[in-house]
Amino acid sequence: MRGVSLSGSSVSDHSAGQKIAPSLGAHKVEDGVVFAVFSRHASAMSLVLFSHQDDIDPVREIPLDPKRNRIDDVWSIKVAGVGHGQLYLWRADGVYEPEDGHRFNRNKLLLDPYARALTNTWKPESAELYGYDPDSMDGDLSFSSLSNAGFLPKCIVVDEDFDWQGDRPLNYPLRDCVLYEAHVAGLTKHKSADVEHPGTYLGVIEKIPYLKALGVTSLELLPVHDFNSFDTRRVNPETGQIVENYWGYNTVSFFAPKSSYAHSASAAAAVSEFKLMVRELHAAGIEVILDVVFNHSGEGNQFGPTYSFRGLDNSMYYMLEDNKRHYRNYSGCGNTMSCNTPVMTDLILDSLRYWVSEMHVDGFRFDLASVFSRDARGKMMNKPPVLERIAKDPILKDTKLIAEPWDAGGAYQVGSFPGVRWAEWNDRFRDDVRRFWNRDVGAVGDFATRLSGSADLYAHNNRKPFHSINFITSHDGFTLRDVVSYNRKHNRMNGEDNRDGHDRNLSYNFGIEGESENYGVEQGRIRHMKNFMATLLLAIGTPMITAGDEFARTQKGNNNAYCQDNEISWLDYGLIETYQELFVFTRHLIQFRLRHPALRRTDFYTGEDRDRNDYPDIAWFDSFGRPVNWTQSGGRLGARMDGSRIETGAPEDDNDFYLMINANRAEIEFALAPARRKGRWKRVIDTSLPFPQDFLTEEDAAALMSPGRYRCAGRSLVLLISDAQTNT
Repeated sequence: MRGVSLSGSSVSDHSAGQKIAPSLGAHKVEDGVVFAVFSRHASAMSLVLFSHQDDIDPVREIPLDPKRNRIDDVWSIKVAGVGHGQLYLWRADGVYEPEDGHRFNRNKLLLDPYARALTNTWKPESAELYGYDPDSMDGDLSFSSLSNAGFLPKCIVVDEDFDWQGDRPLNYPLRDCVLYEAHVAGLTKHKSADVEHPGTYLGVIEKIPYLKALGVTSLELLPVHDFNSFDTRRVNPETGQIVENYWGYNTVSFFAPKSSYAHSASAAAAVSEFKLMVRELHAAGIEVILDVVFNHSGEGNQFGPTYSFRGLDNSMYYMLEDNKRHYRNYSGCGNTMSCNTPVMTDLILDSLRYWVSEMHVDGFRFDLASVFSRDARGKMMNKPPVLERIAKDPILKDTKLIAEPWDAGGAYQVGSFPGVRWAEWNDRFRDDVRRFWNRDVGAVGDFATRLSGSADLYAHNNRKPFHSINFITSHDGFTLRDVVSYNRKHNRMNGEDNRDGHDRNLSYNFGIEGESENYGVEQGRIRHMKNFMATLLLAIGTPMITAGDEFARTQKGNNNAYCQDNEISWLDYGLIETYQELFVFTRHLIQFRLRHPALRRTDFYTGEDRDRNDYPDIAWFDSFGRPVNWTQSGGRLGARMDGSRIETGAPEDDNDFYLMINANRAEIEFALAPARRKGRWKRVIDTSLPFPQDFLTEEDAAALMSPGRYRCAGRSLVLLISDAQTNT
């Protein structure tokens, strides 16, 4: 990749005479580019220009005059004769006083925090070269005399022009969404994906027909903000190779899409290809939600590399300990961004606005979002400024905001994350549903609470059921198939002696750890995966499916595959044939949910009869058709749900439903509470039945052989539908 020729270029004192600092980043103007960067404590700043992405020596370095090129804390300069594709970095100088939080080092070139694109030049050897430097002061890498010019990507000046063809974010209501969490590269890297552009944004476009056929509404992508894939020196003990950062939860640039996910090697191709991906997904009716990581950066602790923030103004971007040589670590990754200080709050807002206005994304899932509730000293705040500003920002007013409401420092805010706009990843749903189906049939009360929208968590603060993002699995932990195949984690390939990852998996291996050729074990596992999928997609709230769970993808017991950029993590679409019944079952479930507004309620169940038809919005029964005794239910549960629009809050009436759950091994006969309006119950779902009888359409729903009774097999879920639709 080559930058714009500097022949004939000239420099002007862009800031001279101005009273308002220019926008941060690199912005094209009529006859050149204005470059601007923030630093309060730097004593000197230089713009460093390159002609080629692999160059170590710059073609030009332009010192900025503090008197003429600085307005308040913003340094800026206009360079005429350059434009789209120009490569650049910054160099900042100042005091190296880590005890006061300052780590300036003019030996280090620095990325622009507002860069719109980076060259794809991260190198595998960078992890070793960024390792401990015995000659650096106190072992801190930030004052190493080693230059990073040969290993740091270059920033790219980007032309934002793109033919959006009238596209806008779709912004579906959360209650109408089915989220699909996936990795950009993992969707198409496996040879079974059968695409021309594997592992790229263009590859995602090629899988749109698959996503449409599955029926999901919203694609939630693991981090696409650029990161160093080679920031670890851990070794896979089985292969002897250094493992890579695959997931990307170690952001280096909050504006630049990951360069290695672009197919083309041309300048800023990641930007145009990302936009193309979004446009085509939107044209197919699929939203784009980004997993964003503002809680920390990829610079690590004081022994980590200097990429950007540390070298530009360390004390302004990070939470520092009282001994400011050290970083507060509420992220578990060595440092924590000081999200509620003005410079970092502005950066977060600017980044979110950019991805919505220029990249057209529909929403964000915020990693370890409880960090947003901490002040500069790490104390929890009642009304964190950054959360207030995000929630009330006019550009973000229709954008989905989803919090992972905890952090690595002990904060846990599930059900209490500040602000009524925020949806939350509900790990209580995951744990209580797994616990009930796999280990503890006595947990039926907790199970019913999760099934009905988690009112205990969300009703008290004016939020709605759809603010609960329900999930059984996510990228972090076992896949669905592994939840029913492993009792223990198997993470040795990560190179951490199996110490990493969760130890509390609430899983059940059906008596055999790992893969099994036992027919009975395999059939039990398939039924159990259907139970989990049905629970997820019939529950009130917003469901999220982890990519590949619909066809039983396995990570072979690895519950922390962050560094497995291989077939452990990639989607093997060949499994669709092997697990066709699970795939078809899941597809039917998604379509069924989206057809029935009673499953997408706008408010919590009350147990009351608001439409005065002698049937409450929900009624719970035991297997004898009596009101359930929550202390003696024994893993069996029935529920009748009223589908009238007055009860559901939907614009139209729906069918009534009767749900039966049997988490015991033995078969149980349920006596059914009657359907309304002389209707009859018909079977739609029975996870114990062989494919394709396990899921019938409404038109093909089977009349019960014994009206008023149903034999529910062990470890199964049954859903009945009333053939008399409500008409209020």
